[in-house]
Amino acid sequence: MLEVIDLHKAYGRHHVLRGVSLGVRPGTIHALVGANGAGKTTLINCLYGLESGFTGTVREAATGRPVREIAGLVPYEPYFYPRLTGREYVEFCLQARGRAVPDLRPWNQLLELPLDQYADEYSAGMKKKLALLAVLVQDFAYLILDEPFNGLDLEANLLLKEILKRLRDRGTGLLLTSHILSALLEVAGEATVLVGGQVQRHYQAAEFGTLEADLLAALHGEKLAQLGALL
Repeated sequence: MLEVIDLHKAYGRHHVLRGVSLGVRPGTIHALVGANGAGKTTLINCLYGLESGFTGTVREAATGRPVREIAGLVPYEPYFYPRLTGREYVEFCLQARGRAVPDLRPWNQLLELPLDQYADEYSAGMKKKLALLAVLVQDFAYLILDEPFNGLDLEANLLLKEILKRLRDRGTGLLLTSHILSALLEVAGEATVLVGGQVQRHYQAAEFGTLEADLLAALHGEKLAQLGALL
């Protein structure tokens, strides 16, 4: 299991994460929910070793190995070097980990990317699919996906949901964030809600019916009272 225990992170006097704890178990999809500025991306970066200067524990519980060794990451805005084709990008990601490059055709029959075109010329949705391709071909034990539905059209969103479910069923542990709450809750089995850098509550799937109302109250309690006076 990927564990985050009592994680604190600040930039100067600005505290972004305040004692966050959560776990991502194998064979589960764990949703990380929160408004902009709640600390979701900072939490992911700390978990994956892209941030330093935090306190708390981040680990893979069974072996203590660094999370980056056993998990693939798709960041919110994947970066692509100029003049690098989609195929070369995937090959670079694999070679950086010392892994052999497999035949990309089976996965690309699903994702339908122009792998021999320059990746920095792709559309936003194509870039997201290329970043996904680079982790899907590596058979990681865990995947961390920051806004994976962002930029994808309806067809690609539906396919991605099915891919995520099948990864879960084969034992992969997944941590997802998304502003599209409905998409997250359709695939997730549990969720952690961040508000102001703190865990408001952990939810199991059976409790998702109250999550949206709870989040609305936490984020807009005063505005709801004002709305009640207007409507």
